[in-house]
Amino acid sequence: MENNKGRLPRHIAIIMDGNGRWARLRLLNRINGHRKGIDAARDTVTSCAELGIEYLTLYTFSRENWNRPAHEVQALMMFLESHLRGEEKSMMENNIRFRPIGNISELPAGVRAVIADLEAKTARNTGMVLQLALSYSGREEIVRAARELAKKVKEGSMEPEAITEDLFGASLYTGDAPDPDLLIRTSGEKRISNFLLWQLAYTEIYITDVLWPDFSRSDLEEAIRDYQGRERRFGLVKEGVAAG
Repeated sequence: MENNKGRLPRHIAIIMDGNGRWARLRLLNRINGHRKGIDAARDTVTSCAELGIEYLTLYTFSRENWNRPAHEVQALMMFLESHLRGEEKSMMENNIRFRPIGNISELPAGVRAVIADLEAKTARNTGMVLQLALSYSGREEIVRAARELAKKVKEGSMEPEAITEDLFGASLYTGDAPDPDLLIRTSGEKRISNFLLWQLAYTEIYITDVLWPDFSRSDLEEAIRDYQGRERRFGLVKEGVAAG
């Protein structure tokens, strides 16, 4: 890919949508779609690391996903545990640091153990940071941060006036990561689905009709090229151009 390195997004976030639709179009059950989606996730992680992306956040399992049929949730947890166990070698070889975000305490014990082990083993890696959003809710994340800061105010260790946007942002799950530059959503859906609600304030959004299991490196590169062609003004305007 011919990229302007200076215009690469530092942080890409992806809503991986379309596993069920992909399976339905092939007269398969949803579990097959999720299995194929894991392959797409693995390829995307590797591609982002090779391209020089600094942070990649994948919306892997939302808190709302717990409401899906029990057999589907159980299969997803099994896939997640198995997938993460098998990714340690690749993450070490690619110098990837793994970080979970979300209400991890809600995950099964086996998944939590694998997450903790992988996070510890990759902690000293200095390459791309891979954030998996697990049992994640953007609203819950904001409420959690607000409660933490309110507790400090109540205890007297902080004045209300000390709470700034920067401090609030640092209290989120993603506190030490930059906000996403680019959000990719697959399957053509046009919503953000309770994902990184605070962090996406000025993120460029790219929507593709490609279903997640079919998402390839070429699709990733197309999204990056689209991003590179945009002008990011963060609410400002160029001289001589009327605000719109």
